[in-house]
Amino acid sequence: MSLTVGCPRCSTPVAQAGTTWSCPDHGPVEPLWRPTEASYDAFVEHLGATTRFPTYLPWPLSPGWRVTDFAAVGTAERGRAAMTCVSGTSALDGPVDVLVIAEEPATGLGARIAGTVHDDPGVEVGEGSPAVRIRIDSKTIPLWPVSTSAASGEWDRSVVAGEADGRWLWLVLRPASAILLLADDWILRDVSRLGPPLVELPFGGPAPAW
Repeated sequence: MSLTVGCPRCSTPVAQAGTTWSCPDHGPVEPLWRPTEASYDAFVEHLGATTRFPTYLPWPLSPGWRVTDFAAVGTAERGRAAMTCVSGTSALDGPVDVLVIAEEPATGLGARIAGTVHDDPGVEVGEGSPAVRIRIDSKTIPLWPVSTSAASGEWDRSVVAGEADGRWLWLVLRPASAILLLADDWILRDVSRLGPPLVELPFGGPAPAW
């Protein structure tokens, strides 16, 4: 298996007891599955482990952009979260990472990647006007800014979140100025049932730290 197992809320190694997994810091957890290196074969394995959970990618990928990371939380029978990262460059920002996380409430993966304190986005979501809107298929999804001011450590990023099909949807963009890319009517697509076009996806490159 090319996917390694860990805790969705932190980088502490987990231990398996029968069919359950436990983190020393967070107790019993749903397992996080992540590849050691982003590749087509590992992505097929990822999709096989998340057949009942959407895996969103910006679609189509712009020229020069690659899938550099992905992860899933849960099992094929009970998915809790899926994440993808695409990396490329923009004329204004230079190197850019865009991480997309869809998750059930209280999973904690989105908060870990965003660097926020609580498992879920918080009270900012739904208040006032959204910062951006993206599309998933024919649906328009509003996303609100999520504050990272209380996070331990600082890095240059923007975080927005909202709700899609009853799940939290997070977008984490590095650097922070890359949030302006979302003004270009970004489209996300659930690629879990995409089939042959996946062969054309470019994979590889350094995965972002989270």
